[in-house]
Amino acid sequence: MVNVCDIQVMKPLLENNGFHFSKAKGQNFLIASWVPERIAREAGVDEGAGVLEIGPGVGPLTQQLCLRAGKVCAVELDRRLKPILDVTVGEFDNLDILWEDVLKLDVARLVEQRFSGLRPMACANLPYYITSPIVAALLESECFDSITVMVQKEVAQRMAAAPGTGDYGAFSVLCQYYARPELLFDVPPHCFLPQPKVMSSVVCLKVRREKEWGIEDPELFFRVVRGSFLQRRKKLSNGLRAAFPELGREGPAQVILEAGLEENVRGETLGIPEFARIADAIRQRL
Repeated sequence: MVNVCDIQVMKPLLENNGFHFSKAKGQNFLIASWVPERIAREAGVDEGAGVLEIGPGVGPLTQQLCLRAGKVCAVELDRRLKPILDVTVGEFDNLDILWEDVLKLDVARLVEQRFSGLRPMACANLPYYITSPIVAALLESECFDSITVMVQKEVAQRMAAAPGTGDYGAFSVLCQYYARPELLFDVPPHCFLPQPKVMSSVVCLKVRREKEWGIEDPELFFRVVRGSFLQRRKKLSNGLRAAFPELGREGPAQVILEAGLEENVRGETLGIPEFARIADAIRQRL
């Protein structure tokens, strides 16, 4: 197996194939072998797992997943990487590579077709610029047991942030509605080529099998959440008024009271149970 994390191996491989890093695609390849090994191990990948990998790059994480999993399906947008992946992961017969944009795929259908009889998981070293849409798409597909991703550290902290903290926002609520985020470990810039300017972190999102809040209308619930963070550090009623003009001027304050909250409460202090009560109060009015 080619040690693709060895910079003395990677650089000639890239140069011989005329590959140049794309800033637009946010390409930073791992050159520290302990990182993909630890991601695969701490994600709990084993022979009973079917793993969807997003953005294999030159294949360091792909190798570790293929060594452990029953099946791996890697989705890569950059077709320039094909001759390189032929060298680095071409030996694995439990690997399929799809040359697609993951955001244009029916993820649930792909998982059903590729991972029959296996425990579906997702793993990825995600480009910073598109982290949130990909994580949201994976969570909303509701077809994985767990999703383990390496992202910018501040994004990982937002995923796991508690109400009332500076990192807490609508993305935190989205992640915690679908899963239980667990911060695993940090990855410093020198572990990548080229080096990013920020610290990275690996986070495991352990998908919730059941959601215990009794939310009748998830679409309305997330409309409430987005509205609640429209005007941070201002009263929640201001954000709800902008998000739900059909409630009228006094309606937002009334639904807040009906949800058992103080009229002057701010959205960033609330957790999922409180947002669920507000959504239910609004649902009964619309």
